[in-house]
Amino acid sequence: MRDRGLFITFEGADGCGKTTQINLLKDYLEKEGYDVILTREPGAKGLGEKVREILLNYDGVVSDRCESFLFLADRAQNIDIIVNPAVAAGKIVLCDRHIDSTVAYQGYGRGLDIDRIKMLNSLATNFKKPDLTIVFDIDVETSMQRVGKDKDRMESAGVDFHNRVRDGYLKIAKEEPERIKVINSVQPIEKVFEELLEIVKKYL
Repeated sequence: MRDRGLFITFEGADGCGKTTQINLLKDYLEKEGYDVILTREPGAKGLGEKVREILLNYDGVVSDRCESFLFLADRAQNIDIIVNPAVAAGKIVLCDRHIDSTVAYQGYGRGLDIDRIKMLNSLATNFKKPDLTIVFDIDVETSMQRVGKDKDRMESAGVDFHNRVRDGYLKIAKEEPERIKVINSVQPIEKVFEELLEIVKKYL
């Protein structure tokens, strides 16, 4: 068991390959003897799975503010019930999406007040930030090709929306270069993982 746990989040547009990379990293770390917990937002095990179903598949109108609060409620549950206890026990937590998704999607994408979103994120996480965040950068055209025709509610938001989201992620990364690292995820899976591993090893 590690004396100190580690909280790593994976961010990026739909189709960027982050889910593939998070699973590759989980397998690698477990083979190296680390105790790894895998979670996601929205949709952390338990209550979060119910919230995810509403956010991605509800076919009625969802206001932008309501959407944001649902993500934040899911985040608070994930942090309190899954992330904090695991990190306190010395485990490595890998989370598929976290605070930066809300800033990128609801802030830059939907046009909500970014400073207010950051403040609400702080309340939802009790001011906890990840030790490391990886943004998998991909152009929108390639992203949409990878997603295919079977899109959920967020994936169907349109090209302009997703361009704003991508720009948002890159702006966020420039604001916090110590925490957030950007990887070009248009590269082959093996090359992306090689770069990911090089970054993560510095935090182990």
